[in-house]
Amino acid sequence: MNTDERTLAVERWGDMVWRLALARTANVSDAEDVFQEVFLRYFRSEDKLTGDERRKNWLIRCTLNRCSSLFSSPWRRKTVPLETAARIGVEDEYREVYAAVLALPAKYRAPVHLYYYDGLSVAEIADTLSLPPGTVKSHLSKARELLRDALKGDWNDGTI
Repeated sequence: MNTDERTLAVERWGDMVWRLALARTANVSDAEDVFQEVFLRYFRSEDKLTGDERRKNWLIRCTLNRCSSLFSSPWRRKTVPLETAARIGVEDEYREVYAAVLALPAKYRAPVHLYYYDGLSVAEIADTLSLPPGTVKSHLSKARELLRDALKGDWNDGTI
C-alpha cells in the first residue's frame, strides 16, 4: 500500500473510526491514540482484507478492541473529561445530545453510535460486537430511555 492509498483509506474510514473511538472513550486524547493504533494495524493487515464491508467491519471491531485495551491498561487515568469530548467535532445544535450519549454507560455507547451515526442495522451491530441481536435491541432501548430522561424538557417532541 503506497502513501496515496493510505491517505485515501484514512479519508474514507477515518471519520467513522475517530467518532466511534471518541464515543467509546469520551476523551479526545484517548480517541486520537485509538485512531492511530487502528490505522497502524489496518495498514499492516490491509492486504488480507477484501471488500469494503469487510474492511469497515474490521475497522469497527479493531476500534472497539483498542478502546477495550485502553480501558484495561494499568496506567489508565481514573477521570474522563466529558466536557472536552463534547466540544470537539460536534455541531453546536447537537452538543447537548452528544454529551448525553457520552454520559451513557459504556455498554450502551457503542450500539447507539453504530446504529444512529454509522447507520448499521441491529444484525450488523450484533455481528460486529459479538452480541445476540436481542441484546443489541435491549441496549438500544435502554439507551433511548436513559437519553430521554437525561434530555427531558429539551426534547418534548418525542424525537429520541
